[in-house]
Amino acid sequence: MIEPPRIVSADGMTDDEIAALYEYPSMSGPWVRANYVVSVDGAVTTNGSSTGLTSPLDQRVLKLLRDLADVVLVGAATIRIEDYIGVRTSEAGRKRRMDRGLTPVPPLAVVTARADIDPASRLLTNTVVPPIILTTTTASSTAKHNLEAAGAQVIELGEGRIETTALVDALTGLGMTRILCEGGPTLTGQLVADHALDELCVTTAPIMVCGNGYRITNTDKHSSFAMHCKHILFDDNGFQLARWARAM
Repeated sequence: MIEPPRIVSADGMTDDEIAALYEYPSMSGPWVRANYVVSVDGAVTTNGSSTGLTSPLDQRVLKLLRDLADVVLVGAATIRIEDYIGVRTSEAGRKRRMDRGLTPVPPLAVVTARADIDPASRLLTNTVVPPIILTTTTASSTAKHNLEAAGAQVIELGEGRIETTALVDALTGLGMTRILCEGGPTLTGQLVADHALDELCVTTAPIMVCGNGYRITNTDKHSSFAMHCKHILFDDNGFQLARWARAM
């Protein structure tokens, strides 16, 4: 019998108390977690970005999820749209990580079949830890060289397309088993379609968004599996943060 989710108010909770709600399970292999914020009607962006959906609690949990992860996995389109910089951790966050045997700051791992990342972008110029670029053997050699020259670690994973197994195996081979995926929908859709996603953390914003925006997963491949809700964290502004894990 599946236990009902815990319903928890974030009011008065410390960061350590919230982090305890999101601890990774004990495991011998990788655990892939995705994190999203969506509108009530399922949109993941407003005017092309997630900025209009987020809240202080959502941002607080985002930072804590990063504190618990070995690596933050992101698709190239999301890197460009959201103008990513490297992950930052606070003094408390670094202690939280080191207490768990993690490196002080997690790297960003960027999935880009064509290696089409600007080496002068903030991803490379405004970071503490150099990013990992997961690309292909068929991507431009010049693009890969320029990214390496800018400090990135470039890893080639197959020809033409990056397969999910190769992606996860590459990160696991680097000792990065706690994988936090921050999108976008195409990357998350691939993980779900290939049954590689173990967990989804989703913030529901009390907002309706019209239009034809993406949902959390964007893929032509049909796939489904059962999930169960472990907890729902809420605040006084109507935001609800649910942690969903695959039903075993």
